[in-house]
This record gives sequence, structure tokens and C-alpha cells, in this order.
Amino acid sequence: MIQIPRGTQDILPKDSYKWQFIEERLHEIAKNYNYKEIRTPTFESTELFVRGVGGSTDIVNKEMYTFQDKGDRSLTLKPEGTAPVVRSYIENKMQHDVVQPTKVYYMAPMFRYERKQKGRYRQFVQFGIEAIGVEDPLIDVEVISMLMHIYKSFGLKDLKLYINSIGDQNSRSAYNEALVNHFKPSIDEFCSDCQTRIDTNPMRILDCKKDRDHELIKTAPRMYDYLNDESKQYFEEVKANLDAIGIGYEVDYNLVRGLDYYTHTAFEVMSDAEGFGAITTLCGGGRYNGLLEMLDGPHETGIGFALSIERLLLALEAENIEIPEPAGIDLYICTLDDKSIERASHIVHTLRTKGISCDIDYKRRKLKAQMKDADRKGAAYTIVLGENELSTGNVELKHMGTGESKTVHLDELDTLLEEK
Repeated sequence: MIQIPRGTQDILPKDSYKWQFIEERLHEIAKNYNYKEIRTPTFESTELFVRGVGGSTDIVNKEMYTFQDKGDRSLTLKPEGTAPVVRSYIENKMQHDVVQPTKVYYMAPMFRYERKQKGRYRQFVQFGIEAIGVEDPLIDVEVISMLMHIYKSFGLKDLKLYINSIGDQNSRSAYNEALVNHFKPSIDEFCSDCQTRIDTNPMRILDCKKDRDHELIKTAPRMYDYLNDESKQYFEEVKANLDAIGIGYEVDYNLVRGLDYYTHTAFEVMSDAEGFGAITTLCGGGRYNGLLEMLDGPHETGIGFALSIERLLLALEAENIEIPEPAGIDLYICTLDDKSIERASHIVHTLRTKGISCDIDYKRRKLKAQMKDADRKGAAYTIVLGENELSTGNVELKHMGTGESKTVHLDELDTLLEEK
């Protein structure tokens, strides 16, 4: 038997309504913040991610699904959404659009070859936003407030927002030098990846999953102490405006973004819910002021975040928050013979085109089984169609909740149901 690929999942009809509910809410919130949807291809040139994500990252080195097409071009199923959005921004010259800044969102499957864990899959759905074309603490606050609005709109309470500043390029250079001096004497105690990072990107040592409990990481220099005056002022304005709108946060001086183009504001949201799992991160984001130029684009700045819908569902489950099940169908037509089911199939066709949800029993079961089927499908009303009803055109419209019935002519059925 052919089975589902490892690290993926089937979203069955009994659960798909949860996804639809979340997706509709995300579309609605994005609209309220005036973010427009962008859809980029499922696969892109591999070079985009090597340059846009970083050749030294685990994503590029270990997790990407890469293949050669028939034209011998190297393509990759997208592992994240920011680089494709930036590629599209550059290629379509969106910096010249009348409406600025460019504020977009996406919701799409992403692909990473990583070890399956609770709430993490090799194919996962990511919702993300990008605000490109302005560098201002207030747009950083807007992005963070939108993220917190999303989580709180679903009723999540056991959340913690962590923020930090990575500073500008000058601040990063000074900080990287301090990290090299701190780690270099004992770098042989760290994993092989970190031994490479000490020369290529020292900040990524602070993100290491293997050595995160090492004493030297706990005692590492703080990024904040290496911020220049301009970067400190930017960060203070971000914090002041978060305070002004009542968004709570904690400053985490070890929260960094290892890629060279990240600058200034970085943030993550964690779940404190009991039973959520060992990996508590729900979402991450930050400002990237060098990415567009790295991809041969204009000198523009951006900020964004990305969240996993799978992990959002896990957080809802951990806090015992139920997503409401959708209402059942409007009408179920029970039939008593071959002629009545044929007529019923014509009736449901007409009703469906008028926006009335309805169904019939194609298995041609007995009336009692059909009534049970109507109940399972959450039908608001039922009618029974047999020889007598076909001859007179009159049926008994029964409300399944109250048991009350009303005689209705078949020609009036659609009008009455629309009213109800």
C-alpha cells in the first residue's frame, strides 16, 4: 500500500473546517491592516535561497528540497516566504507602485527536510507578512501588533513576546568581533557547525540547538551593549510605542537573527501553555535592511514575520480552545422510491444554485436510515418525497431541532428556505 510521505499529513474533512476558520480569520485581519495578498510559485530558483537565506544556514545546507528540472536548472521547493516575496518585489518593480510602503501577506505551503516533531512537518503552511519600503519604528510596532492581534483573536493567553535589537551594520560588526573574542578560546568545545560559524557568522552560535545550554552562551556579551546611539534610539522608540498601545514584551538580549541582512528589531512569540511541547516558539520576525540589495534590488528596507498554522493549532489545543464547527446543511430530502430520488436530484440542483445547501441519499437506504443520515449531516430541515408528494407537489417541511412541520409546495420550497 502506498503511504503518505514521512513528515507530511492528510488534513481530513473532520479537521479541515479548523483550517478554513483560521485562514478566513487571517485574511480578515490582513485586510484590516491593509495588507494585500501576494502569491509566489511553489518552487523558485535555488540561487534565490542560497543568496536570500544564506549559504551557511541549516535551511540551505540540510533542509531544502532541491531538484534539477528537464532544462538542467536547479529549483527548490520554497522553504520560507520572505525571499520569494522580495524576488517578486524586485522583479515587478513594486517600489514604483503608487501605494507605499508595499504591504503584502502570503499563506502557502513551505517545505523543509527536517526531523518530524510535534507540530513540525516537512510540508507545513506558513502565513507571513512583509512591509517593504519604509524604515520607521512605528511600522515595526504595526507588524508586531498585528502578530499579537492574530494570536489573541483566537483566544490565546499563555503567550510571551520577546524583542531585541540587532542594531545597524556598524553595531553588528562590533558585536561579532566581541563574540569571536568570547568564543574563540573554547570553540573546540562546541559542535562542528559552531566551529564553522565562528569565522562565518558568530551570531548564529547563540542560536545553536546543540550547544544552547553551554555556559559560554549564557555568559556571552549582550548585543545591546554594542548598539550605537542611533540603533539604541530606534529600539527605544519601538519599546515606547509598544508600551503606548499596551502590548507587553520582554527584552531578550540573546535573541538574534544570524543572517547578515537583518538589522534593528527582532522578535519572537512563545507559548507558555502547559503541554505545548519542548519547542515553545510560535513565530519569529524581524527587520531586514540589506536583503533587497543582496538580491540585486533597490536600496529599500523591510520587516515581516511568519507563523506556522500547524503550531497555531497546537497552541489552541494546549489552551483547550475549540474552533467552532460549521453549521450543517439547510435541507435533507428523504426519498421513498426510484422516481422520487430522481426528482430529488433535480430539486437539490436548483436549490444549490440559489445558495441553499442540501443533500440526498444516493445509497437509497430506508427512511429511518436516511433520517439518521440527515441528523449526522446537521440538516436544519427535512422533507420526505414519495409517490403522494410527487403527485400533489406538497411536502412536509420538518424542522429537525423543534420537530415542527409545515406543509409547503415544492415550487415554494426555495423561497421559504431562503427566508428561514
